[in-house]
Amino acid sequence: MSEHSRYQELRAHLAFLRMTAAAEALPAALDEAKAANLSHQDFLERLLSVEVEAVDERRRASLARFASLPSPFTLADFDFSAQPSVDKKMIDELATLRFIEDATNVLLIGPPGVGKTMLAVGLGHAAVAAGMRTYYTTAAELAARCHRAALEGRWATTMRFYAGPRLLIIDEVGYLPLPAEAAAALFQVVSQRYLKGSIALTTNLGIASWGKVFNDDPMVAGAMLDRLLHRSVVLNIDGDSYRMRSHRARAEATRKAVAGS
Repeated sequence: MSEHSRYQELRAHLAFLRMTAAAEALPAALDEAKAANLSHQDFLERLLSVEVEAVDERRRASLARFASLPSPFTLADFDFSAQPSVDKKMIDELATLRFIEDATNVLLIGPPGVGKTMLAVGLGHAAVAAGMRTYYTTAAELAARCHRAALEGRWATTMRFYAGPRLLIIDEVGYLPLPAEAAAALFQVVSQRYLKGSIALTTNLGIASWGKVFNDDPMVAGAMLDRLLHRSVVLNIDGDSYRMRSHRARAEATRKAVAGS
């Protein structure tokens, strides 16, 4: 068999195995192997490493699309000096993602605008970067999706969907009271994940006020908190709203500009 025929056969084998990155890299890899007098083992290792990197990049891109994280902010973007109530050592520990390995929950509690969602999303990006299946939703979106699933006979499928990710981020719990059906859906999701997968949950309500989320039903609130808090890290965040602080800074800059003119 001629060298050209062997090359074409090797390309065909790579294409059949769907190793497209390796197939594209083959000509350059062969030239490099000849120039550097590489062994067969070294040549194969370099060629396969190209495919491995390409597959890993596609997998991470797929994880990022599935996660549906609402912003690109990472934990490195968080301004700890602006929120001194946030324990940086605790966030650094959470950034190791050991809490996901232990199926531990993270509850971020505080008023609007103090960085709860930014921290939760930052944990989500860290999990995606580590190759962990992650999904972001608001409490309202979760309730609406579960409502549609109940009407269309897809309740069990939807529960499996929410049970699947290693990390499920549920944002904005407590901003609006949940009707009984929505409260039941949220409770079922939490129960499905109990001791199996981590939840990062943000809420503007203190734990003692959770009955308000469930139309003053302390039994449902208590049952959900029992599962969330059994294995959890609770972060109470206080301080000024980022948005209000930014608004005041712009107003002050405008005032000085007007005064200067």
